[in-house]
Amino acid sequence: MLTNEEILSVFQQTGAMLTGHFKLTSGRHSDRYFQCALVLQHPVHTAALCRDLAVRFAGGDVSVVIGPATGGIIVAYETARALGVRGIFAERENGVMTLRRGFSIEPGERVLVVEDVITTGGSVRETIAAVCSLGGIVVGAGLLVDRSGGTVDLGVRQEALLVTETITYTPAECPLCRAGIPAVKPGSRSI
Repeated sequence: MLTNEEILSVFQQTGAMLTGHFKLTSGRHSDRYFQCALVLQHPVHTAALCRDLAVRFAGGDVSVVIGPATGGIIVAYETARALGVRGIFAERENGVMTLRRGFSIEPGERVLVVEDVITTGGSVRETIAAVCSLGGIVVGAGLLVDRSGGTVDLGVRQEALLVTETITYTPAECPLCRAGIPAVKPGSRSI
């Protein structure tokens, strides 16, 4: 398995660890942002990271890996490939995370939920709920980056390759907003 230093090095080498003033998917603001897409554009890094996630869940008899769109799509595919199982994704339809495009989960099917990065875990929780509503059994959640410092509880076994505590603020309490520094939204979901 990769060490924290090796994983952090990959994020730094690819320019995926950004500093500035960011609006996060959760609606909070931060001075650090992990743009996992900059790592995932490199197949060699993606394969290594997702293989590491797969190893952590190899004994869980996983039959399908799912990730929320868009951040979890590549992670789900590559982790599924490493496990030798199907890889699918969930996406929002009318504001609700659901399976579309002919994807399905059978009752009793053992499912691993994966995501590129979490701050509050909202998209992962929504994906877990979608899997459970179809009768799937969630064996765990695999994360490339947990920005909460490990404080987010997803209600299932969770494994993160990189755990980091990044300070976040509500827009009302954000010192970067008060300083007049424009915030950018580099993520995939509008607030």
